[in-house]
Amino acid sequence: MMRVKIGGIEFKNPVIAASGTFGYGLEYKELVDIEGLGGFVTKSITLKGREGNGYPRGVETEGGMLNAVGLQNEGVEHFIKEIWTKIKDCETEIIVSIAGSSVEEYTECARQIGEVKGIKGIEVNISCPNVKEGGMQFGRDVKMTEGVVKAIREVYKKTMIVKLSPNVTDITEIARAAEGGGADALTAINTVLGMAVDIRSQKPKLSTVTGGLSGPCIKPIALRCVWEVYNAVKIPVIGVGGIKDWQDVVEFMLAGASAVQVGMYNFAMPTVTTDIASDLEMYFTQKRIESVSELIGAMKMF
Repeated sequence: MMRVKIGGIEFKNPVIAASGTFGYGLEYKELVDIEGLGGFVTKSITLKGREGNGYPRGVETEGGMLNAVGLQNEGVEHFIKEIWTKIKDCETEIIVSIAGSSVEEYTECARQIGEVKGIKGIEVNISCPNVKEGGMQFGRDVKMTEGVVKAIREVYKKTMIVKLSPNVTDITEIARAAEGGGADALTAINTVLGMAVDIRSQKPKLSTVTGGLSGPCIKPIALRCVWEVYNAVKIPVIGVGGIKDWQDVVEFMLAGASAVQVGMYNFAMPTVTTDIASDLEMYFTQKRIESVSELIGAMKMF
């Protein structure tokens, strides 16, 4: 009833914890029944380790939060040797998020991940607004998007999901470029570029001045992007942005999402993902919905 297939991966339910909000899963294993999740996406991994941005790099805003972590991680080799061995037996689907500053970094990171037994898929982060090089630079340009996705596709044969940025003029152009490059699915959206100012010090509240805005305030933007992307491509769309309960999930599905990712609310309510999955299953039972496919893109027009 709740199962959904994206690329070559079958998720037990459509509720997935988003990258950057669930660590490597290890941080939540004492708080959340991880087996109750459809899956989770790891924090983004780069070829070499990164220290991330300077502090302050996180601030609450009205209706959400701004972050500028900057892809802090210890690199793909450390992930494979030290992290994957600790999480590989989790009874849920694990997607590894990868990022880079060049096509070569993306492809080499993907190649190494692709050689690891048990990792079924990657999410290509071409939409991070918190790094000076790479990230959103690739996700804003049609040719660069298609180029990096195509290059990864040549070295990586498993399921590849591409995460899109809302910080573009026309997200459908980028979506079609990723599809043309060989993506199996698309995640819409990453954070929205924003900023906050401290009127006392008269300085920006983030060390990077701007950062990625997430939370309920971006949900209408995310829904619009999911709907536009769903109507522009033939591959599955994963919706993310401000999701906190099963009603939000149904909205995203009606707009075209095959599955969803839950982000910011993992910080405020650690069990939010499994709570949503449980409540969604009750909704399916009550409404006698036999398959997720009955809701995908079923929004009625006036």
